[in-house]
Amino acid sequence: MKIGLPLMENNITPEDIGVLIDFLEKMPKLTQNDHVRAFEKEWSEWLGVKHSVFVNSGASANFITISALKHHGGPGEIIVPPLTWISDIAAVVLNGFRPVFVDIDPQNLCMSTAQVLRNLNVSTRAVFLTHVQGFSGLTEELLVELQKRNIPLIEDVCESHGATFQGQKLGSFGWVSNFSFYYGHHMSTIEGGMACTNDETLYNTLLMMRSHGMVREAVAPQQKSNFINAHPDLNPDFIFAYPAFNMRGTEIGGVLGRSQLKRLDANNAKRRANLELFLELLDPAKYRTDFALQGSCNYAFPLVIRRPDLGLRDRLERTLREAKVEFRRGSSGGGNQLRQPYLQKILGVVDYRRFPEVEHIHHFGYYIGNYPSLEENRIRDLCHLLNSVE
Repeated sequence: MKIGLPLMENNITPEDIGVLIDFLEKMPKLTQNDHVRAFEKEWSEWLGVKHSVFVNSGASANFITISALKHHGGPGEIIVPPLTWISDIAAVVLNGFRPVFVDIDPQNLCMSTAQVLRNLNVSTRAVFLTHVQGFSGLTEELLVELQKRNIPLIEDVCESHGATFQGQKLGSFGWVSNFSFYYGHHMSTIEGGMACTNDETLYNTLLMMRSHGMVREAVAPQQKSNFINAHPDLNPDFIFAYPAFNMRGTEIGGVLGRSQLKRLDANNAKRRANLELFLELLDPAKYRTDFALQGSCNYAFPLVIRRPDLGLRDRLERTLREAKVEFRRGSSGGGNQLRQPYLQKILGVVDYRRFPEVEHIHHFGYYIGNYPSLEENRIRDLCHLLNSVE
């Protein structure tokens, strides 16, 4: 059976191209300008936060977020998942924090609340929670404890646009949240990302961090005047408050983001229906189907072999390749980040047995593309194929 199912079908539609052509025909300024600001405003309203900062990737959103944390606090530990994208961990270690890893909850692939709480201490500077593959990693217990201890929650929502917890969108709970608009995610600006917050001081820091650390990028008059008054020997146009880089987005990204945002909710409703059908048809004796779906919004189908079986794994992968079904083993980021050479250089070889749940995903977990244009008959064919593997 040749199904031919890629991870993502074209995420930039003819409608988007038309909007972009109309924009380009006006010979506009293409660097960060009015459309970026409009996209930030519209995104903030959709998400339910006060401020959003558009950057050139989700990885850049991760980096300026952790850089801002460093400058607003001191050194220490950040609790992170071993199942995430490399940019989360890279942002932590490159900013001088010590990553503390905890295992995941198999029902949502996100950090286990119980393990996070066990690892909180006086050195904890933040909890950096990845909402994996569209699942919510939040619990009331976690939110209450972090608030009681005054520990910032940083939400990585790069894979979970539109997912909710208790009816409120993910990305609106933390001190700051990060989104990605990469081609393969819920919506795309080709490349691009967003850092979102309700904290006015943090917002202005993020604006500066996005653009070389320049004070002139801030919009809060007091923050700007504090730097200007403290440095009368410097040209106010060129005061660099932080060691930072150029992570700005472009007007093209802003135009595409505004166009795609208009249909995000409708597209997400189709993704939810697709996932429910996928899990309904999948053989629960062979694969995990008991995921926590409340509030989820998955851009991919989570496929996890129920019990460790290397032979079944190899036959499954061979079957998928023959059917031209694209997949990624290890789920987000290729599985257990602690196995990666970049971390082994920093932390040494870690005892992977301490993380049995993420180890299972590393060896026996996958994701397969889920997008609005995916027809029901292709989902049925896919599940029939998966269930036929012996």
